[in-house]
Amino acid sequence: MLHSCAMETAARHDIDFKGAGPSCGEGPLAAAGRRSGQGRRRAPEEEPAAPGAPEQGWGSDAPVPPEDRGPGELRGAGARSPLFWKAVLASMALMWGFSFFVVKDALDSIPPSFLLMCRFGSSTLIMLALFRRRVLAHLNARYLFAGLTMGVLMWGAYTLQTVGLGYTTAGKNAFLTGTYCVLVPFISYLASGERLTRYNVGAAFMCLAGIGLVALDSFSMSFGDLLTLGGAVFFALQIAAAAKFGRDMDVNVLTFWMFLGVGALSAALSLATEPLPAPGDFTPQIVGVLAFLTLGCTCVGLFMQNIGLAHVPSSTGSLLLSLESPFGVLFSVLLGGEQLTLRLVAGFAFIFCSIVLSETHFGFLRRALRRR
Repeated sequence: MLHSCAMETAARHDIDFKGAGPSCGEGPLAAAGRRSGQGRRRAPEEEPAAPGAPEQGWGSDAPVPPEDRGPGELRGAGARSPLFWKAVLASMALMWGFSFFVVKDALDSIPPSFLLMCRFGSSTLIMLALFRRRVLAHLNARYLFAGLTMGVLMWGAYTLQTVGLGYTTAGKNAFLTGTYCVLVPFISYLASGERLTRYNVGAAFMCLAGIGLVALDSFSMSFGDLLTLGGAVFFALQIAAAAKFGRDMDVNVLTFWMFLGVGALSAALSLATEPLPAPGDFTPQIVGVLAFLTLGCTCVGLFMQNIGLAHVPSSTGSLLLSLESPFGVLFSVLLGGEQLTLRLVAGFAFIFCSIVLSETHFGFLRRALRRR
């Protein structure tokens, strides 16, 4: 009897044991949780299959570790607070802003699709080495579909952005890519019913105005601008998909399949349209850039992005990720000798206010006005 009680208590805390005995009654914590309406709900993947029921996809699914789940009822004891993941997303945007400096010289020697193939192909092997057991445990149609869908969207975003950069300026490319912060709240609302508030929409447009002040030199549209806008749509779809799928699926496995999809599609496009770089093009500097892109911007950056998007609203996540563009300009000022103008300062102020609006809804101002 004591053994069966321990098994049932462990099951309520997402600890997997086989052969749990008959019910031993409900503990006081579980009863109190149900009375308050906050009792924990088991993830759909952990529900035992009915006897004789056919398996889905290519094998039964394994439980998702609590720390890999999104916020809310499915959140495990190992998960961090939303504030932590917001800081992570902003840090990833900072690193990607710095990568503008690093990648610029590499693209002069390495074709863009070949660069993406090296970057995501190497990251796929690293993820497989780290999470092989998880990948095998979740080897089914559900994960394959979700992960490869994210990969196709990510590949489309990077490809259109990179090709568009060849037909427009770097500033307009950065600005138009940042328009995904406006698109994500609407896409998430339509795709997964995520709440759409006036604060989300207002903050997105305010951030877009700030990015425009920072990055834009003119308002004319070219073929490259249209390609870049197409890339922004793909970025928005990818962010919304990562937020939707990552809420109750293992983000490590989703990221593996996403990397594999981007690497495979980039390899096919590179072999079909690009000449192979010469061995002499792989200088120590280029190899260092590839290592930084693979380990820093992809394995760490995109992996942490996917986890972060599973723990914060996608509208907030896209707003924080769009800081990549102004961070790139900031590094141009700090490291590249670009002049700091009043327009740049105004742009950064708009972006900062957009984040404050998204996070606080300017509630502190309303409280201060009421006191008066």
